Amino acid sequence: MTATADLILHHGLISTLDRSNPAASAVAVKDGKFIAVGGDRTVMALAGPGTKVIDLKGRRVLPGLIDNHTHVVRGGLNFNMELRWDGVRSLADAMDMLERQVAITPPPQWVRVVGGFTEHQFAEKRLPTLDEINAIAPDTPVFLLHLYDRAMLNAAALRAVGYTKDTPEPPGGEIVRDAGGNPTGLLLAKPNAGILYATLAKGPKLPFDYQVNSTRHFMRELNRLGVTGVIDAGGGFQNYPEDYAVIRKLADEGQMTVRLAYNLFTQKPKKEKEDFLNWTSSVKYKQGNDYFRHNGAGEMLVFSAADFEDFRQPRPDMPPEMESELDEVVRILAQNRWPWRLHATYDETISRALDVFEKVDQDIPLDGLHWFFDHAETISDASIDRIAALGGGIAVQHRMAYQGEYFVERYGRGAAEATPPIRRMLDKGVKVSAGTDATRVASYNPWVALAWMITGKTLAGLQIHPRRNCLDREEALRMWTENVAWFSDEEGKRGRIEKGQFADLIVPDKDFFACAEDEISFLTSELTVVGGKVVYGAGDFASWDDNPLPPAMPEWSPVRAFKGYAAWGEPDGAGRNSLRMQSLCGCARACGVHGHAHARAWGSKLPAADLKGFFGALGCSCWAV
Repeated sequence: MTATADLILHHGLISTLDRSNPAASAVAVKDGKFIAVGGDRTVMALAGPGTKVIDLKGRRVLPGLIDNHTHVVRGGLNFNMELRWDGVRSLADAMDMLERQVAITPPPQWVRVVGGFTEHQFAEKRLPTLDEINAIAPDTPVFLLHLYDRAMLNAAALRAVGYTKDTPEPPGGEIVRDAGGNPTGLLLAKPNAGILYATLAKGPKLPFDYQVNSTRHFMRELNRLGVTGVIDAGGGFQNYPEDYAVIRKLADEGQMTVRLAYNLFTQKPKKEKEDFLNWTSSVKYKQGNDYFRHNGAGEMLVFSAADFEDFRQPRPDMPPEMESELDEVVRILAQNRWPWRLHATYDETISRALDVFEKVDQDIPLDGLHWFFDHAETISDASIDRIAALGGGIAVQHRMAYQGEYFVERYGRGAAEATPPIRRMLDKGVKVSAGTDATRVASYNPWVALAWMITGKTLAGLQIHPRRNCLDREEALRMWTENVAWFSDEEGKRGRIEKGQFADLIVPDKDFFACAEDEISFLTSELTVVGGKVVYGAGDFASWDDNPLPPAMPEWSPVRAFKGYAAWGEPDGAGRNSLRMQSLCGCARACGVHGHAHARAWGSKLPAADLKGFFGALGCSCWAV
């Protein structure tokens, strides 16, 4: 008997990534999975009286994007408290946002700008000064995190955290002081981000119900950008099981709109073995369901193996006890058949870790365990070969899009050309996929990561990767879809639009395969489907949206006024169309003329039509978007 579909999408231009059936015009879904992928006539035959039928109107359809490394559990708990500068192209605009948020944030709350941006993305090419922040916020605490290299605290925030002349220097960090020994408000990671983590953790937290609301809003923001699944890499000050209670509640109530597989990240230096002994005795690998389940250990296994990627600082040497401590933990994981992921920026760290993994493999074969390294910016060919031989993988992220300028300054343009060497990884046949490492050292926007892999450019437009080291669009898309499935041990279950796989797909607002390269990072989704359910709809598909949310909580949440990545405008909707403005600004940079005039126009409140006339009057054609 032929099944009747729950949902049919037809009249589309569907890129399936199924090599045996690469293109289709329609799909049918039943019980959350694809049951047919093909032509309109064949698929429409599966329609019944209760079938929802969506006309794709000839639009491009892609598999849902899956982030191989992000921090959604932690990000969701805090999303509604954070003022996001992700994608904002002018420091003037960013400071305008900050001023407006300060005005509505009640004591004792902080205004937090917690990563996802770089100073290089701003037309002004700088961060604000402490004097500028203090002028805007003399009484409201402001915490501004820039990547994992520094944090800026205004005077009110210094008072809130209690840093004074008598505060001792923290291990691995620096409290910058004036001539009198008083903290200035600048914190530096030297060489690790411990001081940044610890200071941010001193801020107020949202009540549980607000955290639930916050996590739902963060997932919807990811859906807006086409993300249907993530692998959560844990994080500092993210404790298990306490900090997972919100996401567990949403999973139990069927409110997950992003599939989440989580890795457990050790929290206690010199107590890592104890953590993993406790967790492996109480948590079964893969426990959970297709929307929320365990995925192994990491990205922190032992603190002695953590080489932070602050390219403003020299490469840190890992301590001599690294191997012995890592060996203890990896043996526990291998014995319990838990896969793991390990944060490793530099080849020097990776090669030492591989010594440990190879030694453990001699006693406890690792065959069948989907373990991998994260980041691997300076990995060598020899280490790639060793990973392949041992059956591991490499999860790369687009941190160089944010820090490429710093890397070039320290190591030179030549060294940056293959940092990380994604093309060589693929050519050597190692398992490799892509993600963001959001929300602090990079933005959660997947299109920025895709654009970086395709163009080889930083956010500021610096060409760090030559074309020979870049990926074509299909290769990059596979890095964000079917390739990620290995890293969550779900090969054949998701990542392609194929019969039997999870019915996760997106319809970008522009054709990913046909739009200009400089438009890729500005793409969003107008239709996002997870498990056959429409979780986000906009534009032509707004009427299909089945995922209404209550307003962001609390009432002063930055999400209410500024939304998410590059989506901000006046609260009444009558102000700037930011995505349109950013497209104009990007074209202005590309044409290379009248830079200061473009920057002033970008910081203005001119509507797009007036900007078109403004740029045209300058005698350039960059306004034609």
